[in-house]
Amino acid sequence: MVEAAASQDEALERAYARFWPRVRAVYIDAIILLLVMAAGLVIATSIKANSVARAVGFAVAAFWLLYEPIMVAFAGGTIGHLRTNLRVVDDRTHGNLGLPKAFARAVIKALLGLPSFVTMLVTRRSQAIHDLITGSTVQVRDFSRAAPSLYIRERAELAGAAMPSVGRRVVFILGYALVATVLCFLLVGVLADVRLISAACVDQDRCTYRDDLILYSVVIGWFAAFLAVLLLGWRGKLYGCRLHRPG
Repeated sequence: MVEAAASQDEALERAYARFWPRVRAVYIDAIILLLVMAAGLVIATSIKANSVARAVGFAVAAFWLLYEPIMVAFAGGTIGHLRTNLRVVDDRTHGNLGLPKAFARAVIKALLGLPSFVTMLVTRRSQAIHDLITGSTVQVRDFSRAAPSLYIRERAELAGAAMPSVGRRVVFILGYALVATVLCFLLVGVLADVRLISAACVDQDRCTYRDDLILYSVVIGWFAAFLAVLLLGWRGKLYGCRLHRPG
């Protein structure tokens, strides 16, 4: 009983990073990688020897490949993570990720890019896709330097008995997303009928600047609606699939 209570208190003390601190960490790391590549190019072009150029190219490629996995495995995060007061934590051990997991996490994040972070909106511990797959979380490293607006506690309500089942939420999210998609296509049709989008754009894909601007606005609106449906649906706030509140 005492151990269970202590474990629960420890879980409550954990704080999980929000989206913007993690994006800042990504940008810092991207700048570091670009600087290393630029330095490699300068060295390779300054020293006119093929063997040196090949060695520099190999070293830069190795740095790009190994930078994040090694830093995450041995330091708990990259320089970007350290600068933004974050730490990558193994969910099972609550320590640093092992090197194989850290390498897999880096590869998945690189392949998916920013869309990988969308699931942070709907997961209990603000996990991106690459976190979920590798069983990791990104947590605050030092609370004395952490503003409350930059992290969340575990969203316990997402696992409560009053929450609709995962299957039901997924079905309703897909249903609402389908409705939003159909409405967007109908909107494009209406805009074409009233000549706000040219017939040449609809029939021959010959779009003017105004046509492109309107279509991009519709796509952005659809994406915003999809994110809203995903967020509200997973939290049990869509009509027909709501969190049951007693009383």
